[in-house]
Amino acid sequence: MLADRGQAELVGTGPRRYRATATTGDALNGGPPAARTARPATAAAPKAAPALTPGASGASGTSGKGTGKGGKAPVGPVVRPNGQTYHPRRLADLPDVAALRRLREASIPALLYGPPGTGKTSLVEAAFPDLITVAGDGDTAVADFVGEYTQAPGGGYEFVYGPLITAMTEGRTLLIDDATLISPKVLAVVYPAMDGRRQITVKAHKGETINAAEGFYVVAGHNPGVHGAVLTEALASRFAAQIRVSTDYDLARTLNIEPRAVRIARNLARRLEAGEIGWAPQLRELIAFQKVSGVLGPEAAVANLLGIAPEEDRDVVAEVVSSVYGRAVAPLALGQQI
Repeated sequence: MLADRGQAELVGTGPRRYRATATTGDALNGGPPAARTARPATAAAPKAAPALTPGASGASGTSGKGTGKGGKAPVGPVVRPNGQTYHPRRLADLPDVAALRRLREASIPALLYGPPGTGKTSLVEAAFPDLITVAGDGDTAVADFVGEYTQAPGGGYEFVYGPLITAMTEGRTLLIDDATLISPKVLAVVYPAMDGRRQITVKAHKGETINAAEGFYVVAGHNPGVHGAVLTEALASRFAAQIRVSTDYDLARTLNIEPRAVRIARNLARRLEAGEIGWAPQLRELIAFQKVSGVLGPEAAVANLLGIAPEEDRDVVAEVVSSVYGRAVAPLALGQQI
C-alpha cells in the first residue's frame, strides 16, 4: 500500500485516515504530487498531542513526522524541499533531522540558536518538508501570523488567514525565523497555540477560535549577538528544547572547500569563542568562498573573504588570512581602468 512505500502517511485509525507526503505524486506514474487540501480554520475540539509512532523517513527526508519508536532515522544526505541536500549531524545519539522529528512527535517546541550561516534553517527544512515560515524582523506584526483583511477581487474585503492559522489547521510545522527580532507583544499571539490550550483567538476576525490540528508544531531560530535580538524569558520558557548550532568545519572539507579557507575559519572561530573578535566565517561564507573562487578565481575569493568581514574585526581577519596564505591581502576592490 502507499503508506508502506512512504507515499502516504497514516494519521488516524478510527476511521483510518491518510495524508499525502512529498512522494505521493510518485504513485501517479509521473503525475503531479497530490495537493494538500486545506482544512477550514473553524473551531474544533482540541486534540491530544500525537503519540510516538513509526515513521517512514529515509535518506530523502520525505516524511515530516516519522522517526518514532521503530522508525528509520535518516542516513546520509537529506534532500530539502528546494532540491539541495542537507548533511545530518549527531544530536543526542541521533541524526539531528531524526531528533527534531521526535521532538515534534512529543510536542516539544525547539529553539535553534547560533551565529547566522550555521545551517539552522537548512536543518529545519530537511526535518520538516511541510514547513511554513515566518521571517522575523522588527517590523513583523500580529497580522503576519494570523492574517488580515484584504480587498477581494469582486469588491469588498475578505479575511485571509496567515501562516500561524494555516499551520494550526493543517497540522504543519511553523518556523519562526529570527524570532528574537520580533516584538515580544507580537510573539505573544503564538504562545496559546504552543501550550496545553493549543488554540488562539483571532480578535481581528470576529473573535474566531482556532484549534490546532494533530501534527501542529513550532520551531524557532535565534541568532545571539545580532543587533536587536532579545531572547526574553517568556520566549525562552516556551521552548523546552534549546539546541546550539555551530558550523561543522569537517563538513566544509568534505564539500571540497579550499582547505586554507577552512583553516582561516577555524582560527577565527577559536578567537570568536574566546571573545577576541565578533565574527568568524561560517559554513554559508565558506560555500560562498568556493562559489566566488569558481567564478572569479581563488585570489578574488580570498580578497572577498576579507572584504565581508565586519570593519571592527577586519585587521584581525587580515592578519589570519595573511599568515595562512603567506602574503598580504586586501579587500576585493576595483583596480585600474583597462
